[in-house]
Amino acid sequence: METGASREPETAEVLPQHKFDFRSLEAYLHQYLPGFGAEPEAKMTVAQYRSGQSNPTFYLQKGFQAYVLRKKPPGSLLPKAHKIDREFKVQKTLFSIGFPVPKPLLYCNDACVIGTEFYVMEHVQGRIFRDFTIPGVSPAERSAIYVAMIETLAQLHSLNIQSLQLEGYGRGAGYCKRQVSTWTKQYQAAAHQDIPAMNQLSDWLMKNLPDNDNEENLIHGDFKLDNIVFHPKESRVVAVLDWELSTIGHPLSDLAHLSVFYFWPRTIPLLSQSPHLQENIGVPSMEELISIYCRCRGINSNLPNWNFFLALSYFKIAGIAQGVYSRYLLGNNASESSFQFANIVQPLAETGLQLSKRTFSTALPQADTTRQLFVQTRTGQEVLTRVKQFMKQHILPAEKEVIEFYVQNENSVDKWKKPLVIDKLKEMAKAEGLWNLFLPAVSGLSQVDYALIAEETGKCFFAPDVFNCQAPDTGNMEVLHLYGSEKQKQQWLEPLLQGSIASCFCMTEPDVASSDATNIECSILQDGDSYVINGKKWWCTGAGNPKCKIAIVMGKTNNNCVTRHKQHSMILVPINTPGVEVIRPLSVFGYLDHFHGGHFEIHFNQVRVPATNLILGEGRGFEIAQGRLGPGRIHHCMRTIGLAERALQIMCERAKQRVAFKKKLYSHVLGAVARSIDVRHFLFSNLCV
Repeated sequence: METGASREPETAEVLPQHKFDFRSLEAYLHQYLPGFGAEPEAKMTVAQYRSGQSNPTFYLQKGFQAYVLRKKPPGSLLPKAHKIDREFKVQKTLFSIGFPVPKPLLYCNDACVIGTEFYVMEHVQGRIFRDFTIPGVSPAERSAIYVAMIETLAQLHSLNIQSLQLEGYGRGAGYCKRQVSTWTKQYQAAAHQDIPAMNQLSDWLMKNLPDNDNEENLIHGDFKLDNIVFHPKESRVVAVLDWELSTIGHPLSDLAHLSVFYFWPRTIPLLSQSPHLQENIGVPSMEELISIYCRCRGINSNLPNWNFFLALSYFKIAGIAQGVYSRYLLGNNASESSFQFANIVQPLAETGLQLSKRTFSTALPQADTTRQLFVQTRTGQEVLTRVKQFMKQHILPAEKEVIEFYVQNENSVDKWKKPLVIDKLKEMAKAEGLWNLFLPAVSGLSQVDYALIAEETGKCFFAPDVFNCQAPDTGNMEVLHLYGSEKQKQQWLEPLLQGSIASCFCMTEPDVASSDATNIECSILQDGDSYVINGKKWWCTGAGNPKCKIAIVMGKTNNNCVTRHKQHSMILVPINTPGVEVIRPLSVFGYLDHFHGGHFEIHFNQVRVPATNLILGEGRGFEIAQGRLGPGRIHHCMRTIGLAERALQIMCERAKQRVAFKKKLYSHVLGAVARSIDVRHFLFSNLCV
């Protein structure tokens, strides 16, 4: 039996006051936890999470198995606090319906095992952000993390408590009144000194209860960023932790608790000394988060009694802080930093009092009705302005020269080349920093920011190419950026980002209905340290570009034993590899799309490439495809809207000079066309966030 810090982040030696009988625990888990004894020779190690201030939490590892144990703290406890059994019950219910929580495995109410009740759950791998400004990520990812968090909260509050069979989990209507009463009693029981602001805040809350104190939803009670586990690489919630304070109550209490950090006192150093939350680029405003939450729940975003719920949240946090310090005085605190909580109760209460006197409008300004979920970032606005100026000054004036080039070379092989003016425009765009704007990690732009830029570039057929934002290279670069190995990035991503080479994407096949991509038959079979590719592909976009040097090919690896969506993989195939045969270009509505590199049929006959060319791993093809197609769909749609706007502009100019039935043409049709385009613009502007 071993104790101590492990490879698990944020763990340390078990605190002396929280030590328990490890051998007794191991024996109990061997008997009652399925799979725990799978490696009988492995020693169980125990480490304690440093972050827990209430119920002590431990990381257990036995061989390759990892678990998390939550238990009551030892000693004298406040009434109705530390209800471990409630935590286990609600997590078990939520896990059964697919809500993101760790899988609960075992609950033990026998205090003889380790001295208190406890439960065990699966360990969830991922990222936990302790700093609410989320340093070290791009502004776009920072925004996406906050959006994922607020959407998860809305999902929780949308659950039907009757269908969950949690009717007895809370006490019904009157939640707000009970909260004020309960936390007043909890605070008074733990107080070590008189703090007038706490008494004043308690009195104000009791006198200003909401009229609609009858909403009944499942609420978390402590929903905030550092109680959420995010996917290791994606901005996706994989688990919500710490359900100790969960109950049936008013959902705005959770939303307000999540919003308190917009008003956090600068004198309280709980944000790891990072810049203030509201000053951090990429963090949505409180009004933006509320807008997303209300849209997901289908409720009005102008929330009543918002000042009450914010004040209540600060009252509860102050009460919790007092309880933590009280346990420190009793010697059964869960953290070595518990003594610091004595000095934060008063400023928290004073902040709550200040918020109680404010009047809030939680709805977004009406000026943002076309982009209800998010407005552009300041950087996005600046880049869009520069793109518009570049389009006006350089790209649109070059349209005539580019069109003439393709008209003159319509019957020549030179039609697959680019006119020299495009290369000149590319150098100008790169020099001005208007390059690779589609990739958030490079540009720092959000999906909203780039969607509006894509709309602008759609107004000229070769503009995306000028900014190195053309399909299919954008999708292929995203694949390599997200899933490629360092070697693959160095060999192929870097030259693509520089614009020195181009690429194509090979998925659709002539012999099967490829709209169902699980039908794809092209084989990718391992042979020693190589993979051999055999199959036919068509509609391979970009293959006609003379600069096309690399193809991403989707095919089937030899793994029929797994589900259909895990049988396919993606691999990098240099175009000049022996066995790659470019058969013919294919037309779309009579057009070859030569200025985009066309769409080709390509055969792969015993094509052999190194095994290191496989992207991410066998069976990961559909995972990669979704990561590739997600942003691309938004880009294509917004470019199409830009194209429609340009077509409307040209039609307007023509209609001004044409008369039919004694009316200008525009008076007949333009109103309906404009409304149609506006509707699509609205839909895709909101879809991209």
